[in-house]
Amino acid sequence: MGMSAATGGSGGGRRGRRGGRRRGVMSEINVTPFVDVMLVLLIIFMVAAPMLTVGVPIDLPETRAQPMSAQTQPITISVQPDGRVFIQETEITPQEVVPKLQAIAQTGYEERIFVKADKTADYGAVMKIMALISSAGFKNIGLVTAQETGA
Repeated sequence: MGMSAATGGSGGGRRGRRGGRRRGVMSEINVTPFVDVMLVLLIIFMVAAPMLTVGVPIDLPETRAQPMSAQTQPITISVQPDGRVFIQETEITPQEVVPKLQAIAQTGYEERIFVKADKTADYGAVMKIMALISSAGFKNIGLVTAQETGA
C-alpha cells in the first residue's frame, strides 16, 4: 500500500539543465571578437585616411628652398590657373579676401598666410591677391613651392 513519490531531496538529486554540475560565473574575457573588430577598423582607417586629405589641386612650381617648420597651421590662399581664389578649401572672390582673412586670423595681423599659386596661373592675378593681403595689414606672407626633384 505504500506508494512512494520521489521528491526533490531524496533519491536522484537534480544536477542542472545539462546534467553536469553547476559552474560559477566565468571571469575571463574572450578577446578574439574584440581583436577581430579592431583589425577590421584598422583596415578601414588605413584605406580611408588617404582619401581624407583634400585640398585645391594646384601644380606648384619647384624650388631648392628648405621646408619651414611650423608650430601652427597657417592660413592658405590658393590661386588656380583660371584665376579662381580659395581660402583653405573654400572658393571666394578676390573682393572677399580681406574681410575673410580678418575674420579668420586668430593672432591678428601677425598671422602667417601662405599663398599657393599654380605655376601656370597668371602672374598678375597672384600679385593682385598678395597686394590685397598686404593692404589688409598682414605682413607675414609666404609663397608655397614644391621641393625640387633632381639636380
